[in-house]
Amino acid sequence: MDKAFYVITLNDERGHSTMIKGKLINLRTMRQEDIDEIFCLTSDLSQRGEYWDVRLSSEPSFKKRFQETGCWNDTFGTMIITNKEGRLLGEISYFKGVWYLPGYEVGYRIYRDEDKGKGYTSEALRLFTAYLFELKPIKRLEIQVSVGNIPSRKVAEKVGFKYEGLKRQAVFSKGKYEDIELFSLLREECLSLSEVL
Repeated sequence: MDKAFYVITLNDERGHSTMIKGKLINLRTMRQEDIDEIFCLTSDLSQRGEYWDVRLSSEPSFKKRFQETGCWNDTFGTMIITNKEGRLLGEISYFKGVWYLPGYEVGYRIYRDEDKGKGYTSEALRLFTAYLFELKPIKRLEIQVSVGNIPSRKVAEKVGFKYEGLKRQAVFSKGKYEDIELFSLLREECLSLSEVL
């Protein structure tokens, strides 16, 4: 049977440790040599699309966050989505949505318009959620999607996230308040790493 992904602990052809390999993409933690390119990619407002936040980070604060945490700690983590040749495609993160509730919110994005709609995000989300449930003693993960963001909603539903409800006027973005749809995935609804290995 063809497996969806596998986890390796060996080094790749460049001597880097690769965390998770999928069919289309690889997921790995951020590296020092990625920082300048990621900052440029995430600062390009023309590639953010209709639904992504327009807030920008300063270069010093972006680099400081990486230096302090590597963009990976107990309450927040970002993995880079790359193609099989190592080209940076996007990122996927977990973070505390509501600090006093167990579980995490997951967010994802593909950096360039030319890389969207190719199945990269769905595979990244499937791999990432299985990894998080293996890593963390949590019961659920959440995704919040702006109403009208059909591609993001399809990604969440394809991976098994269930619609829970509408958060009215929950986010201020691009000069107006927007409704947000809430999706969740429970531990028992997600394949574990051992099941897909």
